[in-house]
Amino acid sequence: MKSYDDKLNWLFSQFPSYQKVGKVAYKPGIETMEAFDAALGHPHRQFRSIHVAGTNGKGSTCHMLAAGLATCGLKVGLYTSPHLVDFRERMKIIEGDHFRMVSKEFVESFIDRWQGFFVEHRPSFFEITTAMAFDFFAAEQVDVAVIETGLGGRLDSTNVITPILSIITNIGLEHCEHLGYTLAAIAGEKAGIIKPGVPAVVGEFLPETRPVFEAKAAACGSPLTFATEAEPCLDLKVADLDLPGDYQVRNLCTLSAAVSVLRPLLGLDLDAFRKGVCHAAHITGLHGRWETLRASDPQNHKAQIVCDTGHNAHGLRWVAEQVDRISCDYENVFFILGLAREKDVDAIAPLLPRNVRYIWTQASSPRALPAVDLANAMSDHGLSGHVAFTVADALAEAEKKATDKDLIFIGGSNFVVCEVID
Repeated sequence: MKSYDDKLNWLFSQFPSYQKVGKVAYKPGIETMEAFDAALGHPHRQFRSIHVAGTNGKGSTCHMLAAGLATCGLKVGLYTSPHLVDFRERMKIIEGDHFRMVSKEFVESFIDRWQGFFVEHRPSFFEITTAMAFDFFAAEQVDVAVIETGLGGRLDSTNVITPILSIITNIGLEHCEHLGYTLAAIAGEKAGIIKPGVPAVVGEFLPETRPVFEAKAAACGSPLTFATEAEPCLDLKVADLDLPGDYQVRNLCTLSAAVSVLRPLLGLDLDAFRKGVCHAAHITGLHGRWETLRASDPQNHKAQIVCDTGHNAHGLRWVAEQVDRISCDYENVFFILGLAREKDVDAIAPLLPRNVRYIWTQASSPRALPAVDLANAMSDHGLSGHVAFTVADALAEAEKKATDKDLIFIGGSNFVVCEVID
């Protein structure tokens, strides 16, 4: 293997990612990760960390948190997944008002150094990337790292860390085959990131999940804050953000409670932190969260194009409500939607707006639900639309029909949006 691309392709082929192949890539338990971490010399112990789990909102929360910390003068490591276009999106350094991704040279070197371990121990793709991120942040001597869980919490590869704060954004029915089929069971898995004596913030709770969090925090002796019951300290509205999705109001609430805990621990300047949060997408390079890919262009009769990576019932509810709310501002809304095979279409369909023009599609990923199957499933719920067998075809079809008075919205699974952004 000579080049960065060769080495990365080898990694993907030998250790497929969940993003590419779905549940067959999932490897529960952290024993292999603990062995890898020990072989690396426990790099995560060289920096403070903040651990973020949740069904939805954890990515946006991580990016806003990282941006706020960076504008307070801290050197911040940011580990998130999946990536949309570039593998290196998963590991970033945020300083001041800018970011940089892990270098290709570091990725190449890490693969070279640990290829023998990969072959012998067969870690999962996510275990490899988690270990790489921790090693990268230690080498960069970050002040603090914001670490997003991959799937769940208790058995997630990231759960080898002991953070200064654990954050759980919310709980929804997602990845049930791995995490459990009730909200309480899933909450138990997410609550697994709460560590003894480490404060925890819960963004949203339900009657079924609150007792789970309270019991776990009590067992760990961890101070517990429910964000919706905390005194707000950020005084920000969604309109202040460059992340304009309606659902960000809930993430802001979670973030505000987290900052109340972090402020004395890290000596944060609230004015500087607010400034960072307002420009989080720009500062951290975040894509795919109610992102405007093109503004309305009256001169060329081109419609506005917006995309969002909400991809399950819990997340799509907010996206669908926002599309429904703003639809009166346009003559037509073209809603392009593609989902992964494992998504619960029966749960998603009732949430979708009825006053838009649907184009059902599928991404090139093997995980994609075929567009015809999606169309058939949606028709059972009274939703009709055109079928386009690629995302590019779906966008081209919408472009032919739309004018500058219309909106083209592209949503669904991450790999649908990534093909548009790419």
